[in-house]
Amino acid sequence: MYRELRALGASEVDARKVAANNRCWWRNSYRRLKRAMPLAYFDRLGVPWLS
Repeated sequence: MYRELRALGASEVDARKVAANNRCWWRNSYRRLKRAMPLAYFDRLGVPWLS
């Protein structure tokens, strides 16, 4: 998980903390994952919006 987040552009600190806390995705998603995987990332993947 650490390597993948670093490849996406996450900072070393954010990637390390998310990887260490990998069971609490809801808590991680608010700040750290949002910085590594912003909405534009999902738009590039073609993920449809639910709203």
